[in-house]
Amino acid sequence: MTLPEGRRSSAYTRLLKYGFTDPAAAERRLEAPPLAARRGDPVLLDALGATADPDLALHGLVRLAEALDARPDGDRQALLDTLVTAKPLRDRLLGVLGASEALGDHLARHPGDWHALVTYEAADLNPGVPEFEKALADGARARREAGLGPADALRAAYRRCLLTIAARDVCGTTDIAQTAAELADLATATLRAALAIAAEEQPADASACRLAVIGMGKCGGRELNYVSDVDVVFVAEAKEGTGEGPALQAATRLASRMMRVCSDVTPEGTIWPVDANLRPEGRNGPLVRTLSSHLAYYQRWAKTWEFQALLKARPVAGDLTLGRAYTDAVAPLVWQAAERENFVPDVQQMRRRVVASIPAGQVDRELKLGPGGLRDVEFAVQLLQLVHGRGDATLRASGTLDALTALAAGGYVGRSDAAAFDAAYRFLRTVEHHIQLHRLRRTHLMPEAETDQRRLGRSLARVLQWPPGTEPVDGLGREWKRHAREVRRLHEKLFYRPLLDAVAQLEPGEIRLSAKEAGNRLQALGYADPAAALRHLEALASGVSRKAAIQRTLLPVLLGWFADSADPDAGLLNFHKVSDALGRTPWYLRLLRDEGAAAENLARVLSAGRLAPDLLLRAPEAVALLGDPEGLRPRGEEALEQETLAAVNRSGDAEAAIVAVRGVRRRELFRTAAADIIGAYGRNGSHGTGEPNGERDPHVRVDTVGDSVSEVNAAAVAGALRAAVRAEWGDTLPTRFAVIGMGRFGGHEQGYGSDADVLFVHEPREGVPDEEAAKAAFAVAGEMRRLLQLPTTDPPLHIDADLRPEGKSGPIVRSLASYAAYYRRWSLVWESQALLRARPVAGDAGLGRRFIELIDPLRYPAEGLGEDAVREIRRLKARMESERLPRGADPTTHTKLGRGGLSDVEWTVQLLQMRHAWAEPGLRTTRTREALAAACAAGLLSGEAAAILDDAWVLATSVRNAVMLVRGRSGDTFPTEPRELAAVGRYLGYEPGHVGDMLDDYRRTTRRARAVVDELFYGA
Repeated sequence: MTLPEGRRSSAYTRLLKYGFTDPAAAERRLEAPPLAARRGDPVLLDALGATADPDLALHGLVRLAEALDARPDGDRQALLDTLVTAKPLRDRLLGVLGASEALGDHLARHPGDWHALVTYEAADLNPGVPEFEKALADGARARREAGLGPADALRAAYRRCLLTIAARDVCGTTDIAQTAAELADLATATLRAALAIAAEEQPADASACRLAVIGMGKCGGRELNYVSDVDVVFVAEAKEGTGEGPALQAATRLASRMMRVCSDVTPEGTIWPVDANLRPEGRNGPLVRTLSSHLAYYQRWAKTWEFQALLKARPVAGDLTLGRAYTDAVAPLVWQAAERENFVPDVQQMRRRVVASIPAGQVDRELKLGPGGLRDVEFAVQLLQLVHGRGDATLRASGTLDALTALAAGGYVGRSDAAAFDAAYRFLRTVEHHIQLHRLRRTHLMPEAETDQRRLGRSLARVLQWPPGTEPVDGLGREWKRHAREVRRLHEKLFYRPLLDAVAQLEPGEIRLSAKEAGNRLQALGYADPAAALRHLEALASGVSRKAAIQRTLLPVLLGWFADSADPDAGLLNFHKVSDALGRTPWYLRLLRDEGAAAENLARVLSAGRLAPDLLLRAPEAVALLGDPEGLRPRGEEALEQETLAAVNRSGDAEAAIVAVRGVRRRELFRTAAADIIGAYGRNGSHGTGEPNGERDPHVRVDTVGDSVSEVNAAAVAGALRAAVRAEWGDTLPTRFAVIGMGRFGGHEQGYGSDADVLFVHEPREGVPDEEAAKAAFAVAGEMRRLLQLPTTDPPLHIDADLRPEGKSGPIVRSLASYAAYYRRWSLVWESQALLRARPVAGDAGLGRRFIELIDPLRYPAEGLGEDAVREIRRLKARMESERLPRGADPTTHTKLGRGGLSDVEWTVQLLQMRHAWAEPGLRTTRTREALAAACAAGLLSGEAAAILDDAWVLATSVRNAVMLVRGRSGDTFPTEPRELAAVGRYLGYEPGHVGDMLDDYRRTTRRARAVVDELFYGA
């Protein structure tokens, strides 16, 4: 409540200056009986004004004083006198009340606990587990005498101890590492007390077994939060005279009761949940195992993340001798984890799972899991420990900051980097602690409300000693962003940068790895040939030239992107080749250094397979496309044809012209492949660049690639036609000449490795004899094919004219009149079917239109197909299935001729077109997916059946595109080489380690499609 200016009292104005947001309420509280005698005391007001939230501190103080008044032995006056005369108590008590509403509630319920904050004792300054055990025992004993049960007495005693830790924290007399260690020590003492309660309640169970409690996670690492699950693992052995089975049952009952003592919610609140899900088999496994059972599991079944979790394991309660035997036994397994076959894929998958678990609306507020958050720090430090701790025992620390210090001391992390990162981690943990302290709730989210941010900022300003006058909300936001940026450099600076320092001659004092250590790190990242990778790094980054200096800046990031691919070695090798080709070009390294998108896009392209890097190495200047936001957009058929024809016109002869044509095609194929690889196609219907690992619509992606490749090839055919004509006849050919695209070329559905199926048609110009026109047409067609088939390192564009009348036996070129005569007298049903995807792609546009008008009645027959024609199409399809599938090919995964593959879907759609297009104009299209959608709209098949066929066709087409991108040559089946198969999986959106899921999904999708084909095509 804010009073009008004219009605404000002098006290109101003074309270406003002290930082009270509601001075009127503060005035009323100060004038109330508990504090009335002290309401104008400047010492008290100054102390309240220095707290995180003066209003909350005053409210808590009033409640505490009222609670003391209500007790027969209340000592309110002693509290107030000590508060004014003793600065330690004043700072501690008011600091806690201003920062923690939850601890204010505790003091209102147990007002006598304020005495815990009166003096600084030696143990108070440096408490440990024994001191906390004593404090818990004393506090619990007093609560029991007051009538509380053992569990509630422990909960109240725990909050009293927590009060002292929080007081030291908010006053800044301990740093975050000490606070986290104290919280872990208090947790250790609490687990021991809870286990003692369980044993007291169940003495028979306690006498039957030895039970050890192993602290894991932040508890094990002595870096616990105020409110966090306490992760534990239980290990037990039978005592003499007790069988293993009964002993494990007794230990399980003890462990379960101990967990309930800590986790149950009562009027005294709860302590914290005890989480045993890090045990073998997680929540599905037995709560308690013997030591031998633990070891058997870890040796045979454990996953990489389980060994990472064991980094922080330490005995905390129960039989400590058994606990130490457990940690001694599992330690060797932890330090062998980096040698596991799937170490890198497991680690990468774990990272992705963490990021994916964040709700979209919380990413920007997550202190723990978000970008630049605590998990980034912990993950990277643990990864470095697992990689280098195999041979260096000094790195085997359980705490994050201790491990970071050891990494710096051992030379695995630069000293300045370690210091900067230490500061960022301490800041983030401090923020996390003070957010949780307010209500003692488990949260890692930055508060949204300005009042909460102000309280948090004021609290941090005192603890972190921000400069006087710093505005709390602005200071909090500025410091958080600064430290988050520092953390985001973590993976690059701590994991990759030392690899370069191992091979480059840097300034004295910089971090260096030995060749063996660098090789170990590269191997852990997934590089199959670390020695070759080191040679590439040495060639790229050694020396004192400006080029080498820029490479040393770029390579740490690039190495990470390469490592995130299916073939890191290929990515680094290809980058070396491109850099050799362009290293002297002034714009190349500058582009990669200054345009972050260009460097990342290049890394994705170079490590995704063979096709795109091969195209780039033939024309390295195409790297420039990767840094231009518009550079990866498809250019369109008209623009491509204009550029191609202009290039031909500038060339001296036909062979020089075809070189120019191939240059345009090479660049445009690279543009399409690069955009496809980095994710520019199929995301939100956009052709702009996108995030590499986001969700994409495969249907849009396939359509965009099909359009782009078909248009690129159409422009190349047009250029070859112009070159062939100019070589002999100049600008005018004696006959009109057109190229008709067929098959996937005509349907705008070509993939990266598709042939160009065509028909050649001509029409003599007026006054030109038929024989002369035919001779010219034959010469042009032959020259086009010769030019396009000249030996080259570029991907070939094979011209296939086998769909012409009479097939390979017929003339390669016919006049329009000849086509009309043939189709009128001799055309077979398969030829009419082939014409369904015919469209003009190059040459005389008018002649192309007349050809389409000629064939429309054949491919869209009036009244549809007769039954004899339908039977003939079915017979041809069945024959093709039995005769054309390659020997040894798996019919369940062959994308073209296999079950539910391209042939199945296309023949089904084409049969619908030939039977119904005469009556349904929407079916008169050369595109398979458009025709399928039109058939569904016309009611010729159900929406479910159409979706099944569409998904199968898109998936099969995607696999063919992926195979060509990965292998550099076309193929209709999945690769058998593991890295190639994994790369195909990455293209299709499968995470590492999920190749089996990809194959299962393919078989499932095509099996469903085949069932629809059997019904619609064969009438089964």
